[in-house]
Amino acid sequence: MNQPERLRASDVAYSSIRQGLAAGRWAPGSHLRESELAAELGISRTPVREALRRLASEQLVAFEPHLGVRVPGWSHRDIEEIFALRVELESYAAGQAARHASPAQVAELRELARQIEQAAFGGAEPDYVRITELNNRFHSLIVASAANQRLVSLLVTLVEIPLVVRTFTRFDRQELARSVSHHYDLVEAIDGRNADWAVAVMRAHIHAGRQVMLRASTGGAANEGTRGATSETAAG
Repeated sequence: MNQPERLRASDVAYSSIRQGLAAGRWAPGSHLRESELAAELGISRTPVREALRRLASEQLVAFEPHLGVRVPGWSHRDIEEIFALRVELESYAAGQAARHASPAQVAELRELARQIEQAAFGGAEPDYVRITELNNRFHSLIVASAANQRLVSLLVTLVEIPLVVRTFTRFDRQELARSVSHHYDLVEAIDGRNADWAVAVMRAHIHAGRQVMLRASTGGAANEGTRGATSETAAG
């Protein structure tokens, strides 16, 4: 396999594994074996290894000495620390976006909010992989719209952290509806150049996600059998 082919194969492996992580295919603590992934994807182990290294650099998987690659789990303290940072940094980003976002960026945010709603409620069941992809694009665009490169550097890992990737599999329909509503409110606040409103909505939005994850980390979601596809079982 020449260099361009290997790079393309690595991109395919990266995309496939990342989508599996987003969908909760592997439970926290599961080990990802290069040989099994390579056989499944029909490629050699080298591009799979490269894809796993890329995912590890984004903290989506973790390398463990003598054990290989593991899907990380998150403690109560991890969740508290990550969301505490997100609340402060992303709410600031939302306020700055209200001051600096271009009309084109506002239009793209509005379209992403519409697509998130469609992915959440347009079918018989929410499309969690699609919601996660669109949500990450939405939040990343708000950060980019803040026009602060240092802020982008600080937030890029937090926005892509596996905690964020797996959050939506814990949401029930009411919580999804609230998240969708927050997205639309953020668009309106940014479009209206109302920084205070944007900050307030983003803080509420992230605190709501934090509450869902804390409930899941203490086993609350697993004990609510009526939640169906949003339970811990469905998540992993």
